[in-house]
Amino acid sequence: MTAPTPYLRLPGTAREALTFYGDVFGCGVQLHTLDEFNRTDGPPDAVAHGYLVDGPVTLYASDATGDEPSFRCEGMMLSLLGTDTPSNLRRWFYDLADGGRIVDDLQTRPWGASDGQVVDRHGLHWLIGFEGDDTD
Repeated sequence: MTAPTPYLRLPGTAREALTFYGDVFGCGVQLHTLDEFNRTDGPPDAVAHGYLVDGPVTLYASDATGDEPSFRCEGMMLSLLGTDTPSNLRRWFYDLADGGRIVDDLQTRPWGASDGQVVDRHGLHWLIGFEGDDTD
């Protein structure tokens, strides 16, 4: 089964956002400009299509052009529950919070799992958590 992959249309910040996510998740970034795609509906260096490469998270983004609306996130979270080691998930939580805001700090819950929520600097709302303690 194939999982849905987020594709963000950002307000001229796709390059910055994908570079940020590449740094957070330790993966490469592939970017293609409007000029490369022979598009003239925006600045030539705007991102027509970009994505994360060889990492633990799949994410696509482009710059909104013309009258396309740009990304807004309300009522949805991207969940990274148990998707990596507790230490990586904890690091990702605080790296994503840099320049964003912590909605619910990463903490141990009464049932023993740890989780928390953060909205990053580009407006994505993340739910990150793990079972057990931080020792890998």
